Amino acid sequence: MSSVRRSIRILDLLARDGPLGVRSIAQQLALPLGSTQRILVDLAEESVVERTPQGEWELSFRMLEITGTQLDRIEFPRLVRPFAERIAEATRETVNLSLLSGMTGVVIDKVRGNERMQLDHRIGSSGPLYCGGAGKAMLAHMSATEQQQVFDAPLLALTSNTITDPDALRRELALIGTRGYSLDNEEVVMGVHCVGMPILDRHGRPVGALSVTGPSAKRPGPDLDPLVAMLSEACGNISRRLGFSAVYPPVNLQPGPAEPAAA
Repeated sequence: MSSVRRSIRILDLLARDGPLGVRSIAQQLALPLGSTQRILVDLAEESVVERTPQGEWELSFRMLEITGTQLDRIEFPRLVRPFAERIAEATRETVNLSLLSGMTGVVIDKVRGNERMQLDHRIGSSGPLYCGGAGKAMLAHMSATEQQQVFDAPLLALTSNTITDPDALRRELALIGTRGYSLDNEEVVMGVHCVGMPILDRHGRPVGALSVTGPSAKRPGPDLDPLVAMLSEACGNISRRLGFSAVYPPVNLQPGPAEPAAA
């Protein structure tokens, strides 16, 4: 087997199951350990893969750069765009489509509303999963092992409202799982609020998220219910087209644990 074919098989495995250690990669692909290590080092030198703090290998953002010119031709953004346009028109706020890439969320499309204040994420920009509507919506539906990687890493504050305590983040993810959507109340940018819901694949794993971002406060209750309903319809439809067959959202939108009243 040529080194090119081995490289492609390694990239495909990391895309599905990464991050993984070199021994696990070699065993799963029935490749020599030494050859696997050399290929990973070569790919890392080209910034195609990178090592996690735990020493495992995962895909890097270079993969998005390589495929960036094809984004307009792939199905995912085209599939989501009509839903995003309808929500942006109805809410007058910005709708962002984020893609799960490793342990980060990457903005791959957006539809601007008509509000003067817009959180203008650049296409291709990435952000952590522990803050923001899209990031937390995806993180809440990831495996316990993947969530633990986030808990173990530094939770850096982007604003004074960013959740930086692992226990508080665990409670937040449980709350998201209960009510079915995530909220960002000035966690990424002061003055900017966001609500997000995940897009799930046929295995029920998050592959992306839709989020609505703008200056209006977003708190659970009657004022937020119409927006949540729009997101639920959109993300449910998109998820079903990706093969998700269970009820969407994965939990009923029932009231979660009591939240502190707004000041």
